[in-house]
Amino acid sequence: METTSAFIAAGPPSAEAQEIFEQYEASDGYVANYARVWCWRPEILTEFAALRAKLTGGSSLSPREIAILTVGTASARGDSYCSLAWGGRLAALAGEDTAAAALRGDDVELNEREQALLAWARAVVADPNATSERDIERLRAAGLEEREIFEATAWIGLRLGFSTINDALGVRPDRELAESVPGPVRDAVAFGRVPG
Repeated sequence: METTSAFIAAGPPSAEAQEIFEQYEASDGYVANYARVWCWRPEILTEFAALRAKLTGGSSLSPREIAILTVGTASARGDSYCSLAWGGRLAALAGEDTAAAALRGDDVELNEREQALLAWARAVVADPNATSERDIERLRAAGLEEREIFEATAWIGLRLGFSTINDALGVRPDRELAESVPGPVRDAVAFGRVPG
């Protein structure tokens, strides 16, 4: 069995896993550590990716807002893997200093709508039972429609599930990923598992 940077071995070879690996090689130049672990059930990874694409594809939330939600969720959860990956994406969309600030929970670089989304992600991660109508009102006041509030919350929930599985199984961020993100983003991710 192939080893990986996690507590469990990589999933067994299969045609479906090989197809996933080839997609990662083509897009990123390497196979992500999490993909190797998820290939115990490659069809679940494929379906999860399809669900994420369906949720964001039909949403009016911008790519930058999706990145802010993900950075807020991952960093509040202490997930270094997704924080690095999405911190890098946010850096490309908003600048490395803005991405690093969002990873630290500092929203000064963000507009009112983005600040509300970042705060919402952190509130949901901290304790979803402690959220209130006041939190929703802040989202509305920032210009978010009811559907967008639902989509943002569904996105946070999906990201939490993904992060929880990876973190519980000890999946470490890829060295290639850590080396590819801007220095301020890498420095802001001072939590979670170290790349390996």
